[in-house]
Amino acid sequence: MDAKTIRKTFLEFFKSKGHEIVPSAPLVVKNDPTLMFTNAGMNQFKDYFLGNKTAEAPRVADTQKCLRVSGKHNDLEEVGIDTYHHTMFEMLGNWSFGDYFKKDAIDWAWELLTEVYKLPKDRLYVTVFEGDAGDGLEMDQEAADFWKVHIDEDRIIPASKKDNFWEMGDQGPCGPCSEIHIDLRSDEERAKVSGKSLVNEDDPLVVEIWNLVFMQFNRKADGSLETLPAQHVDTGMGFERLAMAIQGKESNYDTDVFQPMIQDLAKKSGKTYGTDEKTDIAIRVISDHIRAITFAIADGQLPSNNKAGYVIRRILRRAVRYGYTFLGFEKAFMYELVDILSDQFDEIFPEVVNQKEFIKKVVRQEEENFLRTLDNGLKIIEKFMADNAATKEIKGAEAFSLSDTYGFPLDLTELIARENGYGVDIEGYNKAMQEQKERARAASASDKGDWITVNEDDVQFIGYDNLTSDAKILRYREVSEKKKTYFQLVLDNTPFYPEGGGQVGDTGLIFSGEEKIPVKNTVKENDLIIHIVDKLPSDLEKEVKCEVNAKKRTLSMANHSATHLMHAALKEVLGDHVAQKGSLVNDKLLRFDFSHFAKMTDEEIRKVEQIVNEKIRENIVLDERRNMPIEDAKAMGATALFGEKYGDFVRVICFDPEYSIELCGGTHVQSTGNIGLFKITAETAVAAGVRRIEAITSVAAEQYVDEQEKLLASVKELLKNPKDLTKAIADLMDERTKLSKEVETLRNKELQALKDNLVGQVDAKDGVNVLIAKIAVPNAQGLKQLAFDLKAKVDNLFFVAAAEVDGKPQVAVMISDNLVEEKGLNAGQIVRELAKEIKGGGGGQPFFATAGGKDITGLDAVVAKAQEII
Repeated sequence: MDAKTIRKTFLEFFKSKGHEIVPSAPLVVKNDPTLMFTNAGMNQFKDYFLGNKTAEAPRVADTQKCLRVSGKHNDLEEVGIDTYHHTMFEMLGNWSFGDYFKKDAIDWAWELLTEVYKLPKDRLYVTVFEGDAGDGLEMDQEAADFWKVHIDEDRIIPASKKDNFWEMGDQGPCGPCSEIHIDLRSDEERAKVSGKSLVNEDDPLVVEIWNLVFMQFNRKADGSLETLPAQHVDTGMGFERLAMAIQGKESNYDTDVFQPMIQDLAKKSGKTYGTDEKTDIAIRVISDHIRAITFAIADGQLPSNNKAGYVIRRILRRAVRYGYTFLGFEKAFMYELVDILSDQFDEIFPEVVNQKEFIKKVVRQEEENFLRTLDNGLKIIEKFMADNAATKEIKGAEAFSLSDTYGFPLDLTELIARENGYGVDIEGYNKAMQEQKERARAASASDKGDWITVNEDDVQFIGYDNLTSDAKILRYREVSEKKKTYFQLVLDNTPFYPEGGGQVGDTGLIFSGEEKIPVKNTVKENDLIIHIVDKLPSDLEKEVKCEVNAKKRTLSMANHSATHLMHAALKEVLGDHVAQKGSLVNDKLLRFDFSHFAKMTDEEIRKVEQIVNEKIRENIVLDERRNMPIEDAKAMGATALFGEKYGDFVRVICFDPEYSIELCGGTHVQSTGNIGLFKITAETAVAAGVRRIEAITSVAAEQYVDEQEKLLASVKELLKNPKDLTKAIADLMDERTKLSKEVETLRNKELQALKDNLVGQVDAKDGVNVLIAKIAVPNAQGLKQLAFDLKAKVDNLFFVAAAEVDGKPQVAVMISDNLVEEKGLNAGQIVRELAKEIKGGGGGQPFFATAGGKDITGLDAVVAKAQEII
């Protein structure tokens, strides 16, 4: 059974059991501050488990894209080394939200594995939670009894809390789980050692394939457990491991999930997979990592230097490094694998197919950039080895700087060091790494208390139609971070727009009687709208009045609607390949990132501005359609964003059905005329294949135009109001260039005279021509030129200049190459010693070095010390 059929069979089986098949959530998490990436199938259903939202269907099934490379779930270092860990993997899951529980979950798991997939029953083992005294929990006998119907009791293994009690985090829903393991060893090996003894022992062929989680409890902030009002089932089965079991392989990488990429890499590198451990690991790493990179980019996360983008860049660079070191790839190669992935996932994940060319261009540019970084890193390592020639060990802090600043992996640093007879101070590296982690942890540390329920009700956002409301407080909690304490409030009716879709959250006021409480920000956590306040109302039961900052909201709406108009204009001017890759909308500006592989010309920018302003003048009335079936919205031609999770019903924002139709949850003007004026202020590159436009509207645009007019008037006045301003400025620049050349000629003459004068002051001592002088030169470049001219003119030169350069002290040391070699003189060391006299520092090469300082009165002391040194 091939991989596509395995996946299809799983979904069809659970559809036959009354489950609704739902699409995968994006790999990159948007509205959950506790997660960077989707790392488990349950992530998109957290609100159902937390009780924040009621599930539309009580039973669902899916295949979820997951990424485990950071935080608690981090499999990165195992990937490629073993044969069953991955960065990006698919998790097949079936879910019950307060519907069926342990019996059905167990029965159906057994039926699917043994009757549909035909996995041998005598190779299967199951684990059940053995209980935990600390939590006051007994063994999950209920699950064990259900398993006894299907499997011999000696194949049911009690397991610890570590292995068989699943928790969402430090707080939240949790419960016992039951895992299904399979023994894939040969009959000969199985006869020697029982598979039961190898369960949960990290044996590569006795592996867990399915985890059935029974959510029964809620973990509170104090660590105690309370029983959930509704019990849920959350299962996760590793698709790649399942394919290994069904296809009778001993490695996930031997299945048709990975083999097309593996064989392509082997062919291109001239290697044979399966003959050398080092090249096999490299091929596995690359085959795994390109999947994570491809899906992250398809879901809207581009490689960058921070947060989620840094994780993706790190994965990509790890793969490139393996290809460079072990497979001999010195040019970009990974981007070509995207074609294979596109074919593999065309039926289940069309986002890769739809963005294939864009993904390839991003990956290729990232590869080429890092290959240049590798080249630079090699030069830096050579310098570190030269600096540490005595100890033959690269310092830990140096190795860490290579990794952290230049993206140069530790293992590559170790490899190069080892090849040159050097070691690396791993303890020092780990210390530097730990210090950085502690700094990051301290910067992001957040201690959230339990939610305190005040009233029970649903949360309603009414901010599309109202900027004020009467509301009840539903719940609140205290949050401490960065030595600061604040509160999060949830209201039943709120006009405050929560940060999302690029638009910033609303601010404003909450009134409780005579109390006036500022709302500092409004955010969304999963499906909860959370208001950030510094204090709570004294009476939490009392109804409150909400008032959004109307001025800020109005300006934000103008910028948001202008973003939609600009997006459509960009497509018209640049082409249909333009797709949104990020945005920021607030009351001051709009920022829009989009896919495009060339700098926009001035004419293109002007054209976009003209189109948007034309649409503003047309005063197009907003056509807003709420709760529209998503299929109807797509039929209208609405633009959806890659990497966004849309429900069955969506909100459509339309400004002329022939021009701009987008799915959007943000706030907008009632007609385009309310935007006033649109002006692009910047167009730049932000990543491979991604450009950024910054623009302003309304009051800010008017102020910008006013400031430009004032600036223009000032320039005209300075130039005596010429008729042709452009010609006047050009003439001024020509005159400046001419004068600069004349000044340069005069300075060169002065330097020549100074050089001739200094040559006459050379003092020969023991075969060394010594020249130590206090001088004045117009600039640092002149001092450098003088030193090199003297070196060319005078043999065996030892020259020290204590110079006044534009009113500041500077020292230069020039030594003939033969004196450096024969007498061991070093200009860099000497200049550092001399710089102390002018309260400064510097350095350079053995034959030439410079230093600057603060104390110009120390120049005479520099001359005296130089004479002592020579």
